[in-house]
Amino acid sequence: MAATEKSPVTGAGPFNGILTWVDQRFPLVSLWKDHLSEYYAPKNFNFWYYFGSLAMLVLVIQIVSGIFLTMNYKPDAREAFASVEYIMRDVPAGWLIRYIHSTGASMFFIVVYLHMVRGLLYGSYRRPRELLWIFGMLIYLSLMAEAFFGYLLPWGQMSYWGAQVIINLFGTVPFIGEALAVWIRGDYNISDVTLNRFFALHVIALPLVLLGLVAAHIMALHEVGSNNPDGVEIKKHVDPVSRRPLDGIPFHPYYTVKDLMGVAVFLIVFSAILFFSPEMNGYFLEANNFIPANPLKTPTHIAPVWYFTPYYAMLRAVPPLFSSQFPGVAVMGAAVLIFFALPWLDRGRVKSIRYRGPRWKVAFALFVVSFLFLGYLGVEDTTVLGQFGKGLPVVGGDYVALWVARVLTIVYFLFFALMPWYTANDKEKPEPERVTW
Repeated sequence: MAATEKSPVTGAGPFNGILTWVDQRFPLVSLWKDHLSEYYAPKNFNFWYYFGSLAMLVLVIQIVSGIFLTMNYKPDAREAFASVEYIMRDVPAGWLIRYIHSTGASMFFIVVYLHMVRGLLYGSYRRPRELLWIFGMLIYLSLMAEAFFGYLLPWGQMSYWGAQVIINLFGTVPFIGEALAVWIRGDYNISDVTLNRFFALHVIALPLVLLGLVAAHIMALHEVGSNNPDGVEIKKHVDPVSRRPLDGIPFHPYYTVKDLMGVAVFLIVFSAILFFSPEMNGYFLEANNFIPANPLKTPTHIAPVWYFTPYYAMLRAVPPLFSSQFPGVAVMGAAVLIFFALPWLDRGRVKSIRYRGPRWKVAFALFVVSFLFLGYLGVEDTTVLGQFGKGLPVVGGDYVALWVARVLTIVYFLFFALMPWYTANDKEKPEPERVTW
């Protein structure tokens, strides 16, 4: 056999010849070995390690359901809403495909948020996984953009006015704001041009970006290896002969079987929402979005979908400066971008929360509570917030709810700003040499 030829595939049974032919022209078997059968992952993965594979599953669901939706959707300001109604009412199983896509959007953010929580719990952003974390945050930003562009496409009241509000926020940027808003819209007002470009970005551009970033994320993960609940690097202890990690097991079949169980449970929950409450009382699909867009009639309450509401609450909590909302926009943007600095803010000697000290645990708990409660405040309209503060003392002309949002915003940023101090001076437990069960 020539030196450049690959050795034949063994153990392939009746398909041995076909696999050998393919493998000599494409690295099929080597990819299988490198990323599944001979990729060694820590043997102590727990519940939190389901959400990475579930995020990939939901991405596939969104792409496939989106392809079927585009077959009948018309990106035209005069026909967009009617085409969505046509899908819901006349296309065979069209209602199912539309609800799969809308439910999948919210489920995507749920599993991504839980995946990010896992990273925070076990220090998966720490060395040598800084680039892995950055790829993950770029996926998060792309997902936010994808959701925003897709939100306009049904051309309902909330779609139209929600996009109007968000795009106008870009108009608050000093010096370039007005030109930036016009550039995003493609017009001086949200129009057919805006709908067409949002459709192109949502259906073609951003899915390609997402797929590329997911591939880079997985490649970076398999280069440095998976983290684990103990935060111990399994590559430090290897078998002297085989050079395989002593605390690792092959991803396939062990974790592929484990992930299949997670997929089964996830699909049960997904189906329950899909068939019994696809609108989730207005959190997944708002009632106003079943009304055609009317540029002459503003809804009583305009708010983004639930997965953006923590940042929206921060925006509303920051007072305007010289009648400009730019300070709130800057705070909202900083609240997302600050995650990129996390690998360099954490000065702790251990990675996992199992061995962190009390300061980290208290700070992390306050951060999670602030994020969740800001999400609640962002969902509720100003009338409800007024009732929340009714009968309570008025501070500076605002109800208490507004000041609660301001305090929680400060708590959110203090988690990051004080991290170099409280992680470097925490009373941590010693990290074990080997992973524990």
